Amino acid sequence: MGRININYILILFVLLFPACNITKYVPERDYLYTGAKVKIEDKDIKKKDKKVLEPDLKSILRPKPNTSILGLRPKLWIYNITKTAKKGPRKWIQKWGEPPVLFSSVKVDYNRDLIVNRLENKGFFRAMATADTSIKGKKASLNYHAFAGPRYMISSVNFTTDSSDLGKAVHATSRRSFLKTGHSYDLDVIKSERVRIDANLKENGFYYFSPEDLIIQVDSTNHRHQVDLYVNVKESTGDKARDIYKINNIYIYPNFKLRDTVKGRTPAPVKYNDFYVIDRTNMFKPQVFERTMFFQQGDIYNRTDHNLSLSRLTSLGTFKFVKNQFEEPDSSKALLDAYYYLTPYTKKSIRAEVTGTTNSANFTGSEFTLSWKNRNAFRGAELLTVSAYIGTDVQISGNNSGTGYGNKIFRYGGDVTLGIPRFITPFKVKSNSAYIPRTNISLGYDFMHRQESYTLNSFRTSFGYSWKESVEKEHRLTVLGITYVQPSNISATYDSLVRANPTYKHAIDTQFTFGPTYNFNYTNTQKTYKTNTFYFNGNLDLSGNIVGLLSGANHEKEKELFGTAYSQYIRTEFDFRYYRKVGLNSQWANRIIFGYGYAYGNSRSLPFTKQFFIGGTNSLRAFRARALGPGTYRDENLDKENILSADQSGDIKLELNSEFRPKLFSIVRGALFADAGNVWLLNDDPSRPGAKFTKNFMKELAVGTGAGIRIDASILILRLDVAFPIRKPWLPDGEQWVIDDINFGSKAWRKDNLVYNLAIGYPF
Repeated sequence: MGRININYILILFVLLFPACNITKYVPERDYLYTGAKVKIEDKDIKKKDKKVLEPDLKSILRPKPNTSILGLRPKLWIYNITKTAKKGPRKWIQKWGEPPVLFSSVKVDYNRDLIVNRLENKGFFRAMATADTSIKGKKASLNYHAFAGPRYMISSVNFTTDSSDLGKAVHATSRRSFLKTGHSYDLDVIKSERVRIDANLKENGFYYFSPEDLIIQVDSTNHRHQVDLYVNVKESTGDKARDIYKINNIYIYPNFKLRDTVKGRTPAPVKYNDFYVIDRTNMFKPQVFERTMFFQQGDIYNRTDHNLSLSRLTSLGTFKFVKNQFEEPDSSKALLDAYYYLTPYTKKSIRAEVTGTTNSANFTGSEFTLSWKNRNAFRGAELLTVSAYIGTDVQISGNNSGTGYGNKIFRYGGDVTLGIPRFITPFKVKSNSAYIPRTNISLGYDFMHRQESYTLNSFRTSFGYSWKESVEKEHRLTVLGITYVQPSNISATYDSLVRANPTYKHAIDTQFTFGPTYNFNYTNTQKTYKTNTFYFNGNLDLSGNIVGLLSGANHEKEKELFGTAYSQYIRTEFDFRYYRKVGLNSQWANRIIFGYGYAYGNSRSLPFTKQFFIGGTNSLRAFRARALGPGTYRDENLDKENILSADQSGDIKLELNSEFRPKLFSIVRGALFADAGNVWLLNDDPSRPGAKFTKNFMKELAVGTGAGIRIDASILILRLDVAFPIRKPWLPDGEQWVIDDINFGSKAWRKDNLVYNLAIGYPF
């Protein structure tokens, strides 16, 4: 059977898609509802205000018409072609269809009232609206005409409360009021003001107060198109809502089961500092809760300490459920007893996983992992994890990658990590964050055998800290990290390559690094309601700095520690990402990565594992991982079959990515992307001409583009990208842009240029 040209399929799809009668299942004497427009007719309203109001008014109209993309209605089309399907592929895609929205289901008067009501809430107290229908064949739409009238502005804001504790507290919030004179009347702002005042009162002990206890009265009789606002506490507000409550006793149940009842529990509470612990099995040390409780006996209740305590208990990672409630003791005073009911996870667990893996070097394979966890190793909510893995990888994707030596990897290893929920330091460190800081200790070993090439044995250990400043900001400081990589079993084939080209030697150098690292991460991408969100990750990695300085290490006088030469370098890398929502369901994602490493003293170059690489599934997708650069250098073995090529690395890295991610339907998203970047050396390398970083670095960027499909099921994202290069920096000047060479119909061009990347997760 001959090949089917994808261009023919696309042409057929384009021709057939609109040919389907989208009103096929619209009943007689009814119409397909195609939507509505809202136009504000007042000439006195500024254009910029109309641009805000008209979309807002349109958004409240019901029902919504069938989903439309570029004037087409794909979900309705799917419904029409699969409605009668009983089995087969059409039955499978039937769930993605959408029945026609009928004009008979539209309540015009109801929508007109919604428009008037929304305008009144925005300060247009004299608003009116009309509607007319537009019918074309079997389709109908509506046009609403809104007559807003004058907009009422705020003339004055008055906090007219009494002299009680509550009245004074309400009045004290007036300085930061959302209600401003000269601003337009807006019911949404008034609602937000009530919530703001309530949140402020919760910080001052008014536990039982609520926003509904406030009334904001509007007087529009004294001014032309202006209103006076009066903020007051309702007379019906109860006594409890007017009292300032203090914390009485604090009870913690760290081994609580959901079926338990509180009263009649044993054993008797054990007092520790300002709280009582009721632990039937003596599972936890009381000191654990000293670091989570922000309340103390006698404190005035406040919501900040309330939430901080809950957040810290949750962030311990030991408790499956955290429940809290406050109760009034048998007393005439305004007191609250605090109860914390904590249901722990199973203390010990074991987990086995068999996974298919892909990584940035275009290796695809399988891995078996066995891990054991103890969530309370020493009764202090410590997390002890012991894990081991075994796996194999084969490099199967990438243009001109060949199938030669060294493309099969066998690996195994394991590590032990201990996370302690506090800072272990010679001095006391206080943290008021909602997240528990951790001291992290790790020890690990990795074995990697690259077929017919070499074997690497890696030993690593580290001691450091991690802490979250807020939900957006996280810090990780490794006070001391040690890595030792020892090569062995170097094949004769690889050894001959090393003698012919020193570049190949970097991968089998003995590597000994030790020193601190620091990483800072900021992200607000969890705020999905925002149009613009950002991600930043920066790290600093140091090795052998102080020891090298004290010992006087240099290139000519190499120093050793424990009989091994150690590395000296400074390495930093920054990853900045910008995401922008486009429409309701699409996204534009951008990334810039910059890395810089400087080796000095005992080292002539960065250790191989610390150098920068580029290309591959999560980088420049049109180029095989670790095969690009440095600079304009090109390893001649890349263009040969069955010949091993060296991993190309650099001291400097620059990468730029941009990707548009439209939602196509259901959980399926598309992608159009462009990637650019390269790596460079700080110094000349005679074996790699053109590799040094110069002022002309922008002319040495590789550029690729492509498209992809993502199956985004939230818990799993499966991604297929097809990319091809449009700029090859190793080609002679004037020939580096290869856009004119693109020929999808050419088998030879596709073989040499198309790169298929199958991966899990988004690239960035």
